[in-house]
Amino acid sequence: MSHQDDSEISPTSPVFSPGEESDHLTAPFLTVDTEPKPGLNGMPVRWFDANRQESYTRITPFQERHDTSIEFFYKPITLTVLGIALTVLSYIATTEDVLEEGRDKRRVGAYAAITGFLLFGVIQFRDGPFIRPHPAFWRLVLGLNLLYELGLVFLLFQDLDSARAMMKYIDPNLGKPLPEKSYAENCEFTFINVWNAVDIFCLAHALGWFGKALILRDYWFCWILSIAFEFAEYSLQHQLANFAECWWDHWLLDVLICNWLGTYLGMKTCQYFEVKQYVWRGFRQTRGIRGKAKRVVSQFSPADWTTFKWEGTANFAHYVTVVLLLTVFLAAELNPFYLKTLLWMEPEHPFVIARLAGVFLCALPAVRELYQYTGDPRKAVRMGQHVWLLLATIVTELLVITKWSRGQFPEPLPKTVKYAWSLGATLLVIYPTIAFGIPNIRRYLRRQSRKNKTKAQ
Repeated sequence: MSHQDDSEISPTSPVFSPGEESDHLTAPFLTVDTEPKPGLNGMPVRWFDANRQESYTRITPFQERHDTSIEFFYKPITLTVLGIALTVLSYIATTEDVLEEGRDKRRVGAYAAITGFLLFGVIQFRDGPFIRPHPAFWRLVLGLNLLYELGLVFLLFQDLDSARAMMKYIDPNLGKPLPEKSYAENCEFTFINVWNAVDIFCLAHALGWFGKALILRDYWFCWILSIAFEFAEYSLQHQLANFAECWWDHWLLDVLICNWLGTYLGMKTCQYFEVKQYVWRGFRQTRGIRGKAKRVVSQFSPADWTTFKWEGTANFAHYVTVVLLLTVFLAAELNPFYLKTLLWMEPEHPFVIARLAGVFLCALPAVRELYQYTGDPRKAVRMGQHVWLLLATIVTELLVITKWSRGQFPEPLPKTVKYAWSLGATLLVIYPTIAFGIPNIRRYLRRQSRKNKTKAQ
């Protein structure tokens, strides 16, 4: 890792010549000039000396300080980008060299508005906890999340028929009812039936749990979430036919094979990043074509790695955080199934895939911000922007689904499901009461007893 020379001025070191330092230390009674001096003790502050820490993350952008070989990519070029964007915008909007006036430019106008919003976000949004491959990439992810949230807010005020009609403007192939497929028609446990159940969705399961392992970074959390999702499918199969699966499909193909394989590979990747030595050299300081190629590839790897220790049983705050995170993750997993059913979209539709990929990218910095917010509140003085916006997005999806589901799922909730959910909710309340509530009450009573004895004495 490269370091600054000793001759350079750091933000915390005072600027004194030897004589001046001696006078300052031996004559503290002398009158000190209180007039503010420009820069740092009268010396100009250079760009790499500036303290760029955000109060809510305490993350210092590494490349801005050390990798001067790609300094151009970290310089503020907002006016340059603005000039280029306005030039391109005016050319496309006012000439017919690219598109004809009229119908063709209606769609382009919408795309231009979205691009302008994302461009503003990439340049002006606050940095998040990640700086690789570049902070601007995660600002773009935040902008896409905000656009999706605004679209959900708009759809929340529409009825289901209007929403289905609007989807045709985006994709003319949409707006047609689709049959619901059940996977529990022939549940005989034979090799042929199991083999026939293996399809592209098995690979999607494994990739999905590989991503969840990178997000959560905890074996137990992934296992609990995996089992909880299968129970959720059991509970909701009276509404969505594709939740109806054979027992061996639930527990063998999904949990023990696909989910476990994805989680295992994801956690192995996390372990690799945990033990990896992060020594970053600048592009110019790297020798050889092979070394420079590795340096370019390493730009897309984490700048550092934080091991998550959720400790859900440590105290009440950690317990509530883990339960809420589990609930939000389950909602994020179930929401796309309901949205694609209500809006008549195939599981492999690009919108469905884009939503899953987008939530994955948004969840990476969001969970990191949540972990830092709950685990180190002295540094994270407020909840991060990624976790705040992703939480708002998941809740808005739930509101949209709740509104559109009226009259769409007439079959009532089975009694067994009601009893199971009631039992689960009761256990979630009983455990913290016994583990945290009763000990706190005992400690409170003991303190009151000591105070009463002290007063009596």
